[in-house]
This record gives sequence, structure tokens and C-alpha cells, in this order.
Amino acid sequence: MRRPGTQGFGILLYVTNYTAKVSSSTSGWKFRSLNFAFLLLMAAGLTALAQVPAAPPTVTNNSSPTFTGQQPGAQSGNTASSPATSPQSPITRPGLNIVVLDPAHGGTDTGARGTGGIRESEIVLQFAMQVRRALEAQGFQVVQTRLGDENPSFDDRSALANAQTGAVFVTLHVASTGLPGTVRVYVNSSLPGGRDSSGLVPWDRAQSPFLTLSQKLGDFVQGNLAQKFRGSPGTAQASAVRQLRTTAAPAVAVEISSVVVADRQDLDRMAPGVADAIARGVAAFRPSYVVASMSGASR
Repeated sequence: MRRPGTQGFGILLYVTNYTAKVSSSTSGWKFRSLNFAFLLLMAAGLTALAQVPAAPPTVTNNSSPTFTGQQPGAQSGNTASSPATSPQSPITRPGLNIVVLDPAHGGTDTGARGTGGIRESEIVLQFAMQVRRALEAQGFQVVQTRLGDENPSFDDRSALANAQTGAVFVTLHVASTGLPGTVRVYVNSSLPGGRDSSGLVPWDRAQSPFLTLSQKLGDFVQGNLAQKFRGSPGTAQASAVRQLRTTAAPAVAVEISSVVVADRQDLDRMAPGVADAIARGVAAFRPSYVVASMSGASR
């Protein structure tokens, strides 16, 4: 392909050569006329070269929105010509992707207290670290209701769970009763269904549309715990658990026994098994996860 501007340059070379030939065989006035014509052609050629447009730069359209953060269903940005996946934008699968992990109590609320100064709020926070790692190894994103010694309200914890899409809720407790070395899973007992006069699900009955799913999730987790901790029940038990009642997602409470152990290390040694059982139970529940039908929740 001819480079832009080479045609004008060839004309200049031709005129220069022609002028040199004429100058040797013509009179002065003819030479001056040709020389003047040569100058005009040169000026025209240089002007044409200056006006050749530069090749436009290649432009990639990065203006398409990219959605990131803790919400599932994130999608990467697209270029104008074809779909592309940004390596910085993780793509999450539809369905269950998030586990909201709730270490109970905290702050001035220490929960159950046992011998040797054992505090429930401290134990469950340490358990949560191992549960989180086990869940992340199964491919889940984990959102914790607290990371330190603070005490979010019941409603704050539920609100964090209710703001997620594609999530389940797991709250961790250490009992003051029960056979030491065992673990029990609770789901919320029956709640009245229906909506209020505005057509919304009342805040204190947010768990109602999820009771069946919660029972299934609880049974999966309890089944794995029973295999690891002898004396633990085989299925989840129903109880009026305040934290579960206001949670609009499949939700379970995991209670470890107990703070009355003589040696705190007895509880610490349970943490890896509890974490693995919870992670495996949630992973087994994943294919069963569906979004329960509800229009919303009102306080």
C-alpha cells in the first residue's frame, strides 16, 4: 500500500529533474518561468503532505459499568465490539454464594460464662475465623456481622443478612448446658405467615417464608456435625431463636457445648471439626437453594 504523501513527493522529484534538463537548453526567461512553476508545485506538494491526516488511535470502550463488591451476580465490563471479562472483576454463580456468619453476643454482652473465665462472645469469634476459612475454601463469600468485640443489635445483624442476595445465615453460640463435646443446630420454630395490610412481610416474621429451606440447611449441617461429634443429634431441632426470626434467608443457629468444660482447650479442639461440618453442610445445601417468594419486610 502506498504511504500517504508519496505521490506529491514523486511529483517534486519529477519537476526537479525536468527543470535541470530545461535549464541547460533554454534561454533565461524560459528557465525563470519553469523555475517559478517548480516553486509553485513544490509549495502545493508540501501543503498536501501537511494535510495528510494521522491514523486514528485504537480506542477501547471501557465505559460499560462493572459491578463489584459483596453482591452476587457480578458481571464484568464489556467492550463495544465483543464481550470481554475483566480479570479484576470476579464473576459469581447464580444462586447461593454468600454466607452471613454471625458470632453471637460481643461487647458488654459476653453471653454464657463458664469456669476459668470462659466467655461465649470470645469463643464464638475464634470459631468464626475457622468457619470462615472453611467456607471460603468451598467457594463461598463470607460476610461477618462482627469482626471484633462489638455488639450489633439483633436487628442490625438481620438487616445485614437481609441486604444480601443469594445468601444463608449462620449464627454461632456456645451453650451453658448440654453434653460437652456435642453440637446442636437449631432452626426457628413455626411462625405465622401472611403479610400485613400494606402487603409486606412484617419484620418480626421475616423468617416465615424460609422455614422449609432453613430446616433443610439445618439438617445438612447437623448431619455433618453428628459424624464428627458423637452424641450430637442427627437432625436440626426447632426452637424460638430470636436472631433467626427477623432474618429473611435460610438461617440456622449452631450451638456448641459447652462453657462448663474444665479446660478451654477442649473447646478449641472442636473448632476445626465444627468449621468443616458447617462448610460441608452449606455446600451440600447449595443445589437446594431457591429464593423464597416474598415482597419485602416491614418493621
